[in-house]
Amino acid sequence: MIGNLKPLEILLIVVVILLLFGAKKLPDMARSLGKSARILKSEAKAMKQDGDQTPPKTTTEQTAPQDAPRTIQAAPGDVTSSRPVSEPNRTTQS
Repeated sequence: MIGNLKPLEILLIVVVILLLFGAKKLPDMARSLGKSARILKSEAKAMKQDGDQTPPKTTTEQTAPQDAPRTIQAAPGDVTSSRPVSEPNRTTQS
């Protein structure tokens, strides 16, 4: 389907996208799309490795406090977008 587009049609699509979103938002959208693709790729790779083998639990994982919030990183080495994850307590669940 994309191979059937002529250069004039592609140019028209680009102009419509520029009119809809504006030139200022397009770099941010492309950046977030790239970041999302990296996250998806790293998570798929981690899931594949996790499915192949399950590492034995270490003593630090067993002694970790239950009330401490976990942190999820957006991409390997990207500490600027890490955020704590709130999990429901067992006492608040029905």
